[in-house]
Amino acid sequence: MPHSAFHGFIPDDRLYCPRSEMWVQEIGEGEVRIGATAFGLFLAGEVIAFTAKPRGADVAIGRGMGTVESRKTVIAIHAPISFVQLEGNDAAEASPALVNRDPYGTGWMVRAQPTAWVAERPALLDGAAYRRHILTLDPEARFVD
Repeated sequence: MPHSAFHGFIPDDRLYCPRSEMWVQEIGEGEVRIGATAFGLFLAGEVIAFTAKPRGADVAIGRGMGTVESRKTVIAIHAPISFVQLEGNDAAEASPALVNRDPYGTGWMVRAQPTAWVAERPALLDGAAYRRHILTLDPEARFVD
């Protein structure tokens, strides 16, 4: 069976959750943006639908923060941190291709207010550590700038 290795971008300007293959980026005082990593999308397959929880949802770390449907399956997206949801990305819900094409930009999933940032932030990985994590799962992975 042919094995296709991950080939993609892992930016250094955000933090990563290796359990959920999600990224977290601070975008203001007490505010973050959260999305799927390129590696997570590689594992899931092409996203054909994305649905976030409603605005105001209080989501605990590791709990469902929405769903992604790929050609392979429907996956609950697990929250990389605890947060109150400020907004879901309506554009990505309307056009899931944004998630596939630009997961770190226009394809973000939720904007949120962390509720346990000081306690949970140390468990997140920086870009270099996340790339090492990917290599443990996919030794042939290649990273692009």
